[in-house]
Amino acid sequence: MLVPFLIMLREGIEAALIVGIIASYLKQTGRGQWMPAVWIGVFLAAALSLLVGGGLELMSAEFPQKQQELFEGIVGLIAVGILSSMVFWMRKVARSIKHSLHTSLDHALAGSKHQVTALIAMVFFAVAREGLETVFFLLAVFQQSEGPAAPLGALLGLILAICVGFAIYSGSMRLNLGLFFRWTGLFILVVAAGILANSVQALHEAGVWNHLQDVVFDISAALPMDGPLGSILAGMFGYQDEPTVSVIGAYVLYLVVTLVMFFRSPAPPKAIQPSSVTNS
Repeated sequence: MLVPFLIMLREGIEAALIVGIIASYLKQTGRGQWMPAVWIGVFLAAALSLLVGGGLELMSAEFPQKQQELFEGIVGLIAVGILSSMVFWMRKVARSIKHSLHTSLDHALAGSKHQVTALIAMVFFAVAREGLETVFFLLAVFQQSEGPAAPLGALLGLILAICVGFAIYSGSMRLNLGLFFRWTGLFILVVAAGILANSVQALHEAGVWNHLQDVVFDISAALPMDGPLGSILAGMFGYQDEPTVSVIGAYVLYLVVTLVMFFRSPAPPKAIQPSSVTNS
């Protein structure tokens, strides 16, 4: 429940920030009449995300067991790629996202005969990015979790994200976004490592990956995956009680590479050379 809650909270706040920045800029520049187009873009992006998620879930339910394992492995790999890019993308653009959105908004509303369409498309693509990222992640989590806990956690995360986004927009709440995205990004990388490990196992069960299948250790007697604690660890971090060499290798290699990249200090901005101005 905690994993989908935190991911939905993070993705929801990202989407709320994007919409909030756009709405604030339109209001500040006296273009509040364009807000209906913004909400149309948000609605279309949400509808697309729901359709994609629902379609993939229904499609996977019709697969035989082996194809379901293959589907789970592929969705997991896609989710890992999306989650990783999301973390590093936000780390890179966090300081400039407001300026970038303002610039894109000005381009959408200037020099175009179809300003409404351009604004709807801009909001749609910005929000749909967050929505589709969430869809693939939740699919991977739901396939690894049983019962209503994961969907309930995602719903609670979405509700809280909407409340936080509205509070930030109205000015009644101040959130250290840099610290928030840093710690949730670190958590996401650990979760993504678990999804990758489970994807490797699913590909093996589908008959696609059959290398390095020696069991490293067996602690099923002490901490079984179907036990209370084992289920929680499996749902949150991809815990397996009989991991193979390929599963452990994928988990450790992913974490080492991504954590080194995550904690590596960003390059300092290049100094701007002052232009020579001749005083008359």
